[in-house]
Amino acid sequence: MKSYQKLTTTQPAACRVEEEGAAPMPSSHGKLAPWWVGSGLLVAAVLLSTITVWVLRQVSGGWLGPTPPPKCLLVPESHRFDCYPERRVVVTQELCESRGCCFIQSPPLAEGKQGVPWCFYPPDFPSYTLESLNQTALGMVGLLVRREKAYYPRDVEKLRLDVAFETDTRLHIKITDAANPRYEVPLDVPRVMKRAENPIYSLNFSWDPFGVLLQRKATGTVLLNTTVAPLIFADQFLQISTSLPSKFLYGLGEHRGSLLHSLDWNTLTLWARDVSPTESFNLYGAHPFYLLMEEGGNAHGVFLLNSNAMEVALQPAPGLTWRTIGGVLDFYIFLGPDPNMVIQQYQQVIGFPAMPPIWALGFHLCRWGYGSSNETWQTVRAMRNYQIPQDGQWNDIDYMDGYRDFTLDSQKFASLPSLVEDLHKHGQHYVMILDPGISSTSPHGSYWPFDEGLRRGLFLNTTQGQPLIGQVWPGFTAFADFSNPDTHQWWLENLQHFYAHVPFDGLWIDMNEPSNFMDGSEDGCPPGEFDNPPYTPAVLGDSLSAKTVCASAKQKVSVHYNLHNLYGLMEAKATASALIKIRGKRPFVISRSTFPSQGRYSGHWLGDNRSQWKDMCYSIPGLLSFSLFGIPLVGADICGFSGSTSEELCTRWMQLGAFYPFARNHNTQNEKAQHPAVFSPAARTAMKDVLLTRYSLLPFLYTLFHRAHLQGDTVARPLFFEFPWDVATWELDRQFLWGRSLLVTPVLEPGVDSVTGYVPQGTWYDFYTGSSVNSSGEMLKMSAPLEHLNLHIREGSILPTQKPGTTTEMTRGNPLRLIVALSSHATAWGDLFWDDGESLDTFEKGNYSYVVFNVTQNIFTSTVLHASTEATKVTVGTLSIFGVQKPPSKVLLNGQEKPFSYLDNQVLNVSDLGMSLNQGFSLQWL
Repeated sequence: MKSYQKLTTTQPAACRVEEEGAAPMPSSHGKLAPWWVGSGLLVAAVLLSTITVWVLRQVSGGWLGPTPPPKCLLVPESHRFDCYPERRVVVTQELCESRGCCFIQSPPLAEGKQGVPWCFYPPDFPSYTLESLNQTALGMVGLLVRREKAYYPRDVEKLRLDVAFETDTRLHIKITDAANPRYEVPLDVPRVMKRAENPIYSLNFSWDPFGVLLQRKATGTVLLNTTVAPLIFADQFLQISTSLPSKFLYGLGEHRGSLLHSLDWNTLTLWARDVSPTESFNLYGAHPFYLLMEEGGNAHGVFLLNSNAMEVALQPAPGLTWRTIGGVLDFYIFLGPDPNMVIQQYQQVIGFPAMPPIWALGFHLCRWGYGSSNETWQTVRAMRNYQIPQDGQWNDIDYMDGYRDFTLDSQKFASLPSLVEDLHKHGQHYVMILDPGISSTSPHGSYWPFDEGLRRGLFLNTTQGQPLIGQVWPGFTAFADFSNPDTHQWWLENLQHFYAHVPFDGLWIDMNEPSNFMDGSEDGCPPGEFDNPPYTPAVLGDSLSAKTVCASAKQKVSVHYNLHNLYGLMEAKATASALIKIRGKRPFVISRSTFPSQGRYSGHWLGDNRSQWKDMCYSIPGLLSFSLFGIPLVGADICGFSGSTSEELCTRWMQLGAFYPFARNHNTQNEKAQHPAVFSPAARTAMKDVLLTRYSLLPFLYTLFHRAHLQGDTVARPLFFEFPWDVATWELDRQFLWGRSLLVTPVLEPGVDSVTGYVPQGTWYDFYTGSSVNSSGEMLKMSAPLEHLNLHIREGSILPTQKPGTTTEMTRGNPLRLIVALSSHATAWGDLFWDDGESLDTFEKGNYSYVVFNVTQNIFTSTVLHASTEATKVTVGTLSIFGVQKPPSKVLLNGQEKPFSYLDNQVLNVSDLGMSLNQGFSLQWL
């Protein structure tokens, strides 16, 4: 019997194991008036700020320098927007005032910590003026003029402002050079033909200084107010700031940290970089999109369509500053009004994710360092021996000859073709790694990928027009230019050649930031504005070429300076296209580097994590962030990639990882094996059981992915998406939902047999037993022995499940079990999408079944809204109804009496239904 203990404590601090000095999370929110508007609070803040500066000057003996002008003292600390953001520079009063800015020195902080900027914009700092504004068919066009030069070179005097009221919930604002074309991201976005008729937002402008003021009509909440700091638009420095209506901001990846960002002077850098996930570093992908929760539970999102090196500075005003070093300012604003709708609206612009093959949702195993195909095969056999579910077997770079793409180690991996054949006979699949760095040192004529790529001119070039040579796993390498369509054809041909020997099923594309073991190239990088721009965002390594190629490298579409953050996206697009042409089925691609729209082509894993409890904990905000980014097929390396795991950590991580949308256990070389078969019987059984639970839920998970593909729903979902009015959910990132219905509460700490989790208001049912727990919206302490993962079903839901097998193929032939979780009104709803699991465009071609389940007034109905022959192969075997208040006297299936069982915990079970999924039916209990 499940026991719960109600607690008055707050949610446990996020991922603090082995971590020191974490900044406290913001806990207040409110509507923000324009900052210059007088109010009691603001006046008090100004007075307090002024008094504080005066006191510090007295006690510091004058080290703070002369008294600043009154206009500078009027700016409260939290509203000081940084005028000198350069790193590695000690900002002096002379440097600051040379830019026309205010200088007020603050007490020094601990190393690595950011604080109140010493150099900040005064209220009268020169900006652009809106000279003209005219109506267009879709919105407005305006001219912005700067009368005084800014302090970065080649600032643009005249800007064009384009505003399009694209839909009632989407606004598009673009600012670019009025006279000269500039690089823009080559991303397909929707073309709108008519202006929105009833937008739920109102847009106003400040003319001098220019500023955007965007409000939500229903509440009056100010979503954007860009008058808080000057607009700067130079050739290689573009900056715009805004106030924010609350401190509850999410997104802006890829970073490691809590789901909710701290606004305590926190700068987030977006520049794709190969580095083990570490707090405060710019990681593998770039996602310039944020979602913000407003007071009352509304939400909005902002997307800056820009692929240049960028940083986003957050401050406690609350406020935000975008800084990018190229391109244009191309903003999409999504009005929701709830967070689910914001993400759907975002994906209407960047594209909905691809529908994965069903086997991609099974369990995958990999390691770097199997050493041979025979050892890889032994792992597969051990899993089969213990009947532990597995769909995918992977190999890292050790399958290659000298770490060269499209080659096979003919000695250690000679039996790989036979292994792949064996996998296919057992309904399993094979996935291999590929890197974009192509070995350049093989004798001419001995390595076709390089020779042919060189002949066709398909590599990144130096400014001198020669292939840029860096160093990756095989040694010296050239880098494929995926911005060139001809490279896609060459990539396909290489894969076709390899597929003839090893018929792989999916591809894992790694090192595609692109990673380089040298900074720039074997010859370094040339002097110039791309490799040494006037401003470099706060990138790890302090250089754009740190552990990657030169920013000045030439590509087909543009210079690498502009395309760097798109490299992984472009490779994913080429790889998915090649897989479709080779296999004629849905592609399965997992990529390390990502950019908006990549969900259309690939999933993502969270990179080279460590076998530590903290890394397991941080994986949850990682996967939830990628749900926001439109890449639902995401997971972390289960049990950790580097370092050595423990049995307890790996057991808990397998339980959590079984609920990653993409579930793969991956390990590095020279560490002990960590696949389930190597552990003690107790741990092995716990891992097997939770994988069987995942496989039983595949019909539910697959339907969630269909909804993601069709309309941009999230799969793994933060709790606040379903309970946006409950502010207690806004900070939660140690739990998550599958869809709207299944709550996952994992153990994330060592040495415990219970877990504390938040249970939102309502009735929730234990997934395994059907016992109910009624919550008013509170923290509950749940029993969690090592073999148990807490799962709860939300009232009003119907989950399609299936008797699990050891592969998705075996599972799909088994009978369905429908779990009904009745609401307090004795109603429930659910659905099921079913197709052959691998063919292309089944929904678009009508080759699918879609079934809706409903309960009202003690009658369960299954209604087939669309039918295909695939669904005739599966039957509905069992109906389990949770929350039936009274024992029924009889149960009728299509009017015919059926045997049933009723348990003391109010669970009604009806077995042996034998109904074809393509056959609608009703079941009534009296």
